[in-house]
Amino acid sequence: MGVKYRKSYKFAAKSAAVISLFAMLLLVMLQYFYFNINVLFTAIFVLVFFCFSFFVLQYRVERFIYRRIQKIYKEVSILDESVLRNQPITTDMQTLMYEVNKFASEKKIEIELLKVQEEYRREFIGNVAHELKTPLFTVQGYISTLLEGGVKDKTIRKKYLDRADKGIDRLIDIVNDLDMITKLETNELKLNVQVFDIVALFQSVFDLLEMKADKKDITLMFDKDHYRSIYVKGDREKINQVILNLIDNSIKYGKENGTTEVSIKNLTDKKLLIRITDNGFGIEKKHINRLFERFYRTDSSRSRDIGGSGLGLSIVKHIIEAHNEHIYVESNLGVGSEFSFTIEKADKK
Repeated sequence: MGVKYRKSYKFAAKSAAVISLFAMLLLVMLQYFYFNINVLFTAIFVLVFFCFSFFVLQYRVERFIYRRIQKIYKEVSILDESVLRNQPITTDMQTLMYEVNKFASEKKIEIELLKVQEEYRREFIGNVAHELKTPLFTVQGYISTLLEGGVKDKTIRKKYLDRADKGIDRLIDIVNDLDMITKLETNELKLNVQVFDIVALFQSVFDLLEMKADKKDITLMFDKDHYRSIYVKGDREKINQVILNLIDNSIKYGKENGTTEVSIKNLTDKKLLIRITDNGFGIEKKHINRLFERFYRTDSSRSRDIGGSGLGLSIVKHIIEAHNEHIYVESNLGVGSEFSFTIEKADKK
């Protein structure tokens, strides 16, 4: 950060003028009482005296301020003394204090941001540890039981191996999701942009999740408008992951005998708005702003019972943003939720 101070001569000029005026009066009095008054000599003397005083004062004040500020910079670790090094130092204290306060405010903001990041990092590490610990301990418990003799009982052996297998699957899901989100955040994951039919993509997701929806009597459907093929441009595999995640969440947190409805609207000449609406339990407003954070859960105990890595919505957000698009959420507790995102239109292949 480079600070360019305004160099002021007001203090030195005024001080030199006062001193020169005093010297002129003293010289005139001495000439009046002891010598003849010489106007030319007096004028030259006062001019020379003023110039000398001005330069001495200006130099001394600059040196004084620089050394004092340098000392402050050394004693106060929040500031960096190199900022003032080799810079012209102003004798205008108002300007100087403004610049120092400005620099201190910027550093304070940086410190606050670092605190927020540190808190987020601690929370993230804690969440990762918790998410991994639960299935790990589950798998460990089942395997330990089998090693201690349970393996001899075929019924227990089959049941515990199945549960251990589910725990391992959850661990794999968490690791895969962490790997995915890391690549998305670091731009290592390249998008394979192509033209595809998004209606057909939704239909394939409906088919995949149909049995899961049937268990809760949730109906998966498009809105009343009949959709034929609608072509968009994007990474088909990644958008499929977005749709799968959003539809799956609507089923997980939906009410029995509920609905999950998909609508596709023209937003602009080049953009579509994809809306996924359910009449489920809804989300409290205090949670809305944090929904897309990694491992954030609105109801930790219920969410973990339902399953999932806790990274789904975060991955959804990163995928949509990787397409330079936007995702939105609206929800009313007890009424339902609507997730929507934009996507680029495309002509038929």
